[in-house]
Amino acid sequence: MDVVMEHLDTFVFDSVYNLAAFLTSTEALPRDNIVRQSLSLFVFIYGYIVAFYYVTAGLSYRFIYDKKLELHPKFLPRQRFLEMELAARALPQITLMTVPWILGELRGYSMVYKDWNQYGKPYLLLSAVMFILFTDFFIYWVHRLEHHPLVYAKCHKIHHKWIVSTPYASHAFHPLDGYLQSLPYHMAVFVFPIHEYVYLVMFAFVNVWSVMIHDGEYISNNPVINGAAHHTVHHLYFNYNYGQFTTLFDRMLNPLL
Repeated sequence: MDVVMEHLDTFVFDSVYNLAAFLTSTEALPRDNIVRQSLSLFVFIYGYIVAFYYVTAGLSYRFIYDKKLELHPKFLPRQRFLEMELAARALPQITLMTVPWILGELRGYSMVYKDWNQYGKPYLLLSAVMFILFTDFFIYWVHRLEHHPLVYAKCHKIHHKWIVSTPYASHAFHPLDGYLQSLPYHMAVFVFPIHEYVYLVMFAFVNVWSVMIHDGEYISNNPVINGAAHHTVHHLYFNYNYGQFTTLFDRMLNPLL
């Protein structure tokens, strides 16, 4: 994330903090100040995820989503707007809880690296595969535990309000639910090395994927890929297809299958 923040500092935040210092007659916070980094990260991450969510979900709804699904008896009145409203309430809180993880990466505590050749070119692809499998495994368990009776009503039930979902349901979570399911994405960079640009690409990919599995467009009928077909079944029946990208861990660990 440091490559992004470096450009943002140069073109945006340096001017903002210098202006704030001038208006308050204080010294401008240096780039490596932890308070400045935390504030800057919150502004960037929140702005990024809001823009990415509304643009990606909006394009999916406009060009891919089958509007006939809105005639389904389980589709709620004004559902699309209710999904957007819930996401709008959740995203700032999720961002606030996420900042410490990104801050740790920015301050050099993660295993993100810069040199393309540090682990060899084949590892770039391997690390992307590792990222998918690592996050899929832990999201499977987070998601499955959220369906436990002691947790479901408090945290995850509101997401299943959208039995027939639209792309806007992709980020329409309870804040704690959204944060917990995003944790593996941030944990991964502290567990194994990943190139900074590979990580940025994967960071964007997971947000696109979240929209795709809620758009009802069954592009893939692959039994292993947890696409819209599988995730739609999850919204209808609740008790399997807990993974984010694959059905592998359901097949290996879920006794209901």
